[in-house]
Amino acid sequence: MADTSWADSAKSLKGVILDMCGVLYDSGEGGGVPIPGSVEAVKRLKASDLQLRFCTNETQATREKFVAKLQRMGFDISVSEVFSPAPAAVAVLKERGLRPHLLVYDGLVPEFDSVDKTSPNCVVIADAADNFSYHNLNEAFRVLIGLEKPVLFSLGKGRYYKETDGLKLDVGVYMKALEYACDVEAEVIGKPASVFFQSVLNDMGIQPHEALMIGDDLVNDVGGAQHCGMKGVQVRTGKYRPSDERHPTVTADGTVDNLAQAVDMILSQRGH
Repeated sequence: MADTSWADSAKSLKGVILDMCGVLYDSGEGGGVPIPGSVEAVKRLKASDLQLRFCTNETQATREKFVAKLQRMGFDISVSEVFSPAPAAVAVLKERGLRPHLLVYDGLVPEFDSVDKTSPNCVVIADAADNFSYHNLNEAFRVLIGLEKPVLFSLGKGRYYKETDGLKLDVGVYMKALEYACDVEAEVIGKPASVFFQSVLNDMGIQPHEALMIGDDLVNDVGGAQHCGMKGVQVRTGKYRPSDERHPTVTADGTVDNLAQAVDMILSQRGH
């Protein structure tokens, strides 16, 4: 049964932010599959008077390739609507004159083409999947431990995510390993960092209380959005676990079966 109290505030909304993997689709072989009803739900939001943005910690492809994959699934989505950690990380690296050692998925490397990577003075890790070998983690460790002031950037801090064949370890697990080994605290770029959510709100030109985040990750999507001043709704798809509804520190403003149900509730409150 869906909690409907959060939908009462739908009339005052100006924007909706959607997580992608686990909300729009489940990743996996062949690029993944859309979650039933999600393609139509995005179309309905696009046809409404609400602004729509997509906020993802996806780091296994450039935004262009990632968006092209979703377009092939039938989603009405463009690169300019998608906020992901890699472009934000590139901006930070350039601003601070840092040269990264990259421990990322091969498909993400082109995002960093404009950054000097000689004689690294920091490490950037993302969801590197099979590139998270002992050899590659040890290389990243050696770069960090050799710096007087080690700097570690993590593109997100998720614990796991869902693919079509089951749950997979995410970047946060490996971030913690490097933090522990090097006695350093990673700087997280992406969800749940407030600055990441704020960049999406700035793009829409709205205030936090005028926006709603819908995600499958209770801590990083919902909790991160709430910390920024937004309402956060969790879907029971993707990485959702029943125990999320009894979490000790994060309580979603609402929990719905899927994106389609959330959109139904939002638009019905707005008279659509």
